[in-house]
Amino acid sequence: MKEKAVIMDEQAMDRAIVRISHEIVEKNKGVEGIALIGIKTRGIPVANRIAETIEAIEGEHIPVGELDITLYRDDLSKKSDTAVVNCTRVEFDITGRTIILVDDVLFTGRTARAAMDAIMDMGRPKMIQLATLIDRGHRELPIRADYVGKNVPSSRSEIIKVSVSEMDGDSFVSIYE
Repeated sequence: MKEKAVIMDEQAMDRAIVRISHEIVEKNKGVEGIALIGIKTRGIPVANRIAETIEAIEGEHIPVGELDITLYRDDLSKKSDTAVVNCTRVEFDITGRTIILVDDVLFTGRTARAAMDAIMDMGRPKMIQLATLIDRGHRELPIRADYVGKNVPSSRSEIIKVSVSEMDGDSFVSIYE
């Protein structure tokens, strides 16, 4: 795998997070009843960054949960004979809330579908919205993000990798061929 280009540096990622945060507040007419749930793995730090930014803007704390969708994947049997399940941590009631699922890259839509299935097993939210740092197209399901940091046209063979300082030491987005 060869890096083709860095498509977002840390400053561009920060600007995208700020824009997404403002759009969330605007679309929902404030932050009442909103909670963010980051999809493991890199959706979690993105969700935490959005929550911190919204708190700085609105002065209100936004709850953030962590969602592991391993057992909800439709390709689980293709991935491995033994699934490694990390923990899901959602320490608030989702019923009646606007849940904003957060992921790093939206590609086929299958991860978002699995996340929605997992959320519905936890309760009945008022609404589910989707935020993603990168939307690369190639949808296989009729799913679209409500909030997008950057649209990146890509071929199906290319790989887009989001690096976050919380896990990788640096924050940037690269495309590989």
